[in-house]
Amino acid sequence: MEIQTITKLNSSFEESAYEQDGIEYWLARELQELLGYADWRNFLNAVDKAKESCKTSGEAVSDHFVDVNKMIELGKGGQRKVDDIMLTRYACYNQMPVKN
Repeated sequence: MEIQTITKLNSSFEESAYEQDGIEYWLARELQELLGYADWRNFLNAVDKAKESCKTSGEAVSDHFVDVNKMIELGKGGQRKVDDIMLTRYACYNQMPVKN
């Protein structure tokens, strides 16, 4: 990977961070796009592998992967609830592969 691509990905990653109660996190649906996954179900496979890796390393999965729901806008002003996952920096950095 070229240095420019890495720099752009890192910048986009840092800009998409949220903070709640002093804890930094990212939303999986936003990272899905950033990491090049077109399909949510394929990204969920990467998340599941990341959870297993987290568990294997002795970390509590629930400390790094939190299931949440959010509303998304639909056509004609409608909304729909979708599943998402809050991810800590540990979950993102140590676990999530970039799709090639």
